[in-house]
Amino acid sequence: MSACAPPHTDLSASVAVFLIALPLSLGIALATGAPLQAGLVAAAVGGLVAGRFGGCPLQVSGPAAGLTVVTADLIHRYGWRATCGITVLAGLAQLGLGCLRVARGALAVSPAVVHGMLAGIGLTIAVAQLHIVLGGSPDSSVLANLRALPHQLTHLHPAAVSMSTLTLALLLVWPRLPGRVGRLLRSAPAALVAVTGATATAALTGLALPRVDLPSWRSHALAGLPEGPVLGLAAAVLTTTLVCSVQSLLGAVAVDKLAAARPGRLPAVGRSDLDRELLGQGAANIVSGALGGLPVAGVAVRSTANVKSGAVSRNSTMLHGVLVVVAALLMVPILEEIPLASLAALVMAVGIQMVSLHHIRTVTRHREVLVYAATTLGVVLLGVLQGVLLGVAVAVAVALHRLTRTRITHEEREGVQYVRIRGQLTFLAVPRLSRALHLVPQGAHAVVELDGSFMDHAAYESLQDWRSTHTARGGTAELSGRRGGVRIAEPTPPTGPSATAQQTPSTGPNPSAEQTPPTGPNPTAEQTPPTGPTQTTDPTPSTDPNPSTSTGRPASAACRCRPWTPWRGHRACFPEAAGAPAEREAGHELVRGVGSFQRNTAPLVRDELARLAREGQRPAQLFLTCADSRLVTSMITASGPGDLFVVRNVGNLVPMPGEEHGDDSVAAAVEYAVEVLKVRSISVCGHSGCGAMQALLTAGPGGAATPLGRWLRHGLPSLARMADARPRLAGRAPADAVEQLCLTNVVQQLEHLRAHAPVGRALAAGTLELHGMYFDVGEAQAYLLGRNGTVFEGVRENGSAAEELRSPL
Repeated sequence: MSACAPPHTDLSASVAVFLIALPLSLGIALATGAPLQAGLVAAAVGGLVAGRFGGCPLQVSGPAAGLTVVTADLIHRYGWRATCGITVLAGLAQLGLGCLRVARGALAVSPAVVHGMLAGIGLTIAVAQLHIVLGGSPDSSVLANLRALPHQLTHLHPAAVSMSTLTLALLLVWPRLPGRVGRLLRSAPAALVAVTGATATAALTGLALPRVDLPSWRSHALAGLPEGPVLGLAAAVLTTTLVCSVQSLLGAVAVDKLAAARPGRLPAVGRSDLDRELLGQGAANIVSGALGGLPVAGVAVRSTANVKSGAVSRNSTMLHGVLVVVAALLMVPILEEIPLASLAALVMAVGIQMVSLHHIRTVTRHREVLVYAATTLGVVLLGVLQGVLLGVAVAVAVALHRLTRTRITHEEREGVQYVRIRGQLTFLAVPRLSRALHLVPQGAHAVVELDGSFMDHAAYESLQDWRSTHTARGGTAELSGRRGGVRIAEPTPPTGPSATAQQTPSTGPNPSAEQTPPTGPNPTAEQTPPTGPTQTTDPTPSTDPNPSTSTGRPASAACRCRPWTPWRGHRACFPEAAGAPAEREAGHELVRGVGSFQRNTAPLVRDELARLAREGQRPAQLFLTCADSRLVTSMITASGPGDLFVVRNVGNLVPMPGEEHGDDSVAAAVEYAVEVLKVRSISVCGHSGCGAMQALLTAGPGGAATPLGRWLRHGLPSLARMADARPRLAGRAPADAVEQLCLTNVVQQLEHLRAHAPVGRALAAGTLELHGMYFDVGEAQAYLLGRNGTVFEGVRENGSAAEELRSPL
């Protein structure tokens, strides 16, 4: 197939997008008060220019409902030709921002502000178009439209109301047609069916009502120089640039997620280049404004249709632009039969859909309803730019309030003085902190519990001064909670052969372990090796087929294993035999272990490994866990060669798609396990005393600019989730904040797994299950995440809790 000839999927997708874009472009132009040809010009330019030069190949650009209010206000203030000139200037501003490579910065805007802006615009559109639906004409102000609504309801236009009702009914019913016939009919876009049905009905019944009026292209108005106050024009350009850019960039990110979730039979589409997308949108706005078109931005409805119709390249977007040009030149008589009330009903429905219940639930869960409501009301009552600025101001105020809202309590329990601090500990809370600390009696044992991720220098100095005074008077003090359990009191010098290892700083990936995990911060996928029964990164020491000679205890008293699994006599099963002289060199230990394997273990497993070598690996599950040296996957799962495909990394993290930052090893392992090995389940296993979680709590959201710090940033969503939802263990409360974060991290990484395209497809097909697991190292107790996704049930010796694994999470 030649480079210029698009695949048939691109061709069919372009037709589907065109059928949606045609009525919507006319309807949005009608809603703004611009010439109706302006909507067609913007749709064509968005497809051809933004489609060719943009950084998101599958995103469809054109006149967007999110720009309706902005454009209508500009037309009302400056006139149509000046509005086109402002569109050109906004395009130039977008080019400048794209050259400065600041596209990612636009994504830093609070989602509550963005969703609130879209909701405010949607409400404004719906109220204005309701007047046209009822047979009247809207005002430029939302309040004026609301005040005039009772009068409009008493002066209904029956023909307009009937066509609007028919359009809305078709929009609502068409996507829900049942049965096989309904599935075939649903392939036609609901928007096209609704407008076509209303147009045909109006023509057949001969209803007298306003219809689309497309003047001759010869009289089409082009851009003119805007005139007016400089500050006002600058604000107009800024508003247009802001709304166009944010909507297009957020749309590109959403399109990437949609494309990644498609079935694997379609060719993969690369991730969007957001800076290039900004450049493409700028070029499209320059061309659209110069040709007398509406402002251009990425459009969610058309982009979604493009992805779901199987588009694989930018050819579909560009072909849709070509089809719009053909329709604008050759289909004028047909387009002029469309009732304006039908287009108004279509746009009103789009406006109502912009007030998303899903977004409201999301901002409620994250306690950002105030930001969302302030932005929405600001857009409705003041305007888009003013509403967005108000929302940003409220978001900053809420963040500052959370930063300064600190609760400090003091209580005595069982002879121990507890000082609990909830929230961020800054200089503003130092007076209250000092009062609470001075309530601790002299000579008492005190525990200061921190439930926050930040402590500034003033608070630190206050704690240190109090500690010095308290310990000098014979007391002891301990700091616990989110600061990682670091003791303030003077530590007792470690003794014994492992004293050196136990003084590992808490900034490492596993401070509680006796040795540093060998895998480092970058995850490595591993499978059960064909040369032995234990994983290469599992710290499996030498085995002894005759345990009585070394331990004096029968193997059956130590561990329960499969008959051929050489765990019998393993020194890890006998604590008294697990010690090793501190001076023993690691290399010598490795040689001894390998020699013991060849001498004792290899003869026991040679036949099984020979079979696996012939047949290849067919593991039943992917087991993703931490690199901690104390986690021996084959031991805690009683598995052997060929059973598990294992991925180990610091913190058992699964980076979200698009957030790997150059490290695709986990995503590659997941893809290989699901699509090549066809595993039937994926288990994410966290564990107690995880050094990665402790380091994450200690470092907080900022993190250090080191490989470990950059890797741990993939755990920040778990840290944020812990503030809202706290999974727990059945039978007991989490021991501390570290254990709470370990549990939360397992649940969060399962969410990250669902975002990976191979996992999403397998879950949808019912061929894959996801499981969460937590292993308490000190208790040697495994817990499985139950069906409700919040409680980890302990696994008993009879395996009864394993019933929870039968249904996917």
